[in-house]
Amino acid sequence: MDELLALRESFRSEVSAVNSLADLQNLKNRYSGKKGLLTSRLKSLSSVPADQKPKFGKDLNELKEYIEGEIKGRESALREDDYRQRLLAEKIDITLPGRPAFFGRTHPINQVLSEIKAIFVSMGFGLEEGPEIELDYYNFEALNIPKDHPARDMQDTFYVSDDVVLRTHTSPVQVRVMEKRRPPLRIIVPGKVYRCDSDVTHTPMFHQVEGLMVDTDISFADLKGLLELFIHNLFGSNTPVRFRPSYFPFTEPSAEVDIGCIFCSGSGCRICKTTGWLEILGSGMVNPRVFEMAGYGPDEYSGFAFGMGVERITMLKYGIDDLRLFFENDLRFLRQF
Repeated sequence: MDELLALRESFRSEVSAVNSLADLQNLKNRYSGKKGLLTSRLKSLSSVPADQKPKFGKDLNELKEYIEGEIKGRESALREDDYRQRLLAEKIDITLPGRPAFFGRTHPINQVLSEIKAIFVSMGFGLEEGPEIELDYYNFEALNIPKDHPARDMQDTFYVSDDVVLRTHTSPVQVRVMEKRRPPLRIIVPGKVYRCDSDVTHTPMFHQVEGLMVDTDISFADLKGLLELFIHNLFGSNTPVRFRPSYFPFTEPSAEVDIGCIFCSGSGCRICKTTGWLEILGSGMVNPRVFEMAGYGPDEYSGFAFGMGVERITMLKYGIDDLRLFFENDLRFLRQF
């Protein structure tokens, strides 16, 4: 019995000196843990003489309840004190000026892409989307580029399998739309495309806008007038425009579209290679073979298609000389737009 009294007094002096929750946990373990002082006394109950067991057991339980109650009360007091200290340390001085909030900005590529969309939508074009992981059939064959066609060398392709690719242009969407809808059609297809290329003027992923217009009486003059109007809206009404004969498997006849160099005003510089012109997009009348693959009668319908790289147009519009700047996420660069 004297031993239990001594244990009680020892605990009382120690618990009153505890000033942290960590120290309190250590004290709890030392007295009531699996190998604690109180636990060892409970194990020794079997060796107590029979006539003293009831009294010893009762006193032991009272000591256990006392220790647990004191620990719980001390824990509550320490937590409350800790809370008060944190409130004092973390209080906010409402008289201080507020911190400025930095707002994000639209990426220059998305700015130009939105502008391109707005121009074509104002001319009656609808927006279409399609899969970025595309079947070889839609990416090439339905666009008059069969297997082993030399034109496939023009596009360095990421192959997922023999018949599945990461689309190299947004043109496959025009075939998907033509398979589902009948003319008249007037659509643009903005989106990401992928090619195995990476340098100052090329990246493995970039953005394109494909355009398609199909009806019963569409001519190259319609294509020329539409693209001139688009370019003048985007770069200014005084921007010179020219069409150069070119070749694309899915259009015939085909043309590259150039604008007067915006850096030298057509006088010739390093950027335009002294020609005074800069290429911005490709275009042409839809090849009759593409109409046949989509289920259209080439004698009944005619149309034109065009495609442009958004990054290239953005570089020309803002005078940017390195395509990689768009993807480096440098805030000093992005805040200029």
